[in-house]
Amino acid sequence: MTAPTTTLPSGDELPMVGVGTWDLGGDTVRDSVRAGLDAGYEHVDTAEGYANESEIGEVLAEYDREDVFLTSKVLPKHLNYDSVVDSCEASLDRLGTDYLDLYLVHWPNPAISLRETLDAMAKLHDEGLVRNVGVSNFSAYQLSCAHHVSDVPIAVNQIEYHPWNTQDDVVDYCRETDTVVEAAAPLGRTAVFEDDVIRDLAETYDRSPAQIVLRWAVENDVVVLPKSSSPDHVRANVDLFDWSLDEKDHARIDAIDRHNPVYDTPARDWTGDTYGISE
Repeated sequence: MTAPTTTLPSGDELPMVGVGTWDLGGDTVRDSVRAGLDAGYEHVDTAEGYANESEIGEVLAEYDREDVFLTSKVLPKHLNYDSVVDSCEASLDRLGTDYLDLYLVHWPNPAISLRETLDAMAKLHDEGLVRNVGVSNFSAYQLSCAHHVSDVPIAVNQIEYHPWNTQDDVVDYCRETDTVVEAAAPLGRTAVFEDDVIRDLAETYDRSPAQIVLRWAVENDVVVLPKSSSPDHVRANVDLFDWSLDEKDHARIDAIDRHNPVYDTPARDWTGDTYGISE
């Protein structure tokens, strides 16, 4: 089943469902991506920080590159100008491609100028290495700064988004600025499967809890990036578009937000491998 798309400022079409690959490696990520592409996914999301780009590149070599919308991300410790360029070129090499459909700043880094970062992203865009530029895990305030200083449109903000953490302020600002919202951890890393509302609706619709949650998100015009180590689950996670939630049932899910993030918390290890900020 092929997912519908949303249009980016460039005119490119971004599929509403993608294969998420965080925390997957080796044969597991190969099997997951291959299962997704064979099931009709046309969108794969990775990052240099996921340490799986080489494996994904091996799988992509089996398919027509133009049929896959490919996203990667640059680590926050690499956000100075030269490092952004070097990181992108290294990701392209590992992925075995000469361009990315979307390149994201993985996390904001307050120790490095955002203008410097986005100037490098503009260079990559102008040289054709990156077709669209975006950010990830940006607050509304940080996104407003990015829009202000970027020479190319900020097409996407990939954030933690699921029924227990809808980040309405960020989503509202994205809507105001025509920035597409992508859901990282759209299943709340499976925590939301235990919610009584999700369990009840799964039984009512004879669908998996994952399908209920993903259908709710795409009905909210949010692009979802579910990841699974199970090829069967990967295939099921795109089976979303020949059914829908009743309005009242959709509203029930809207009402269960607990403002409870599963990964985007204030705690940061500033000196670790992600940020690398010296004391």
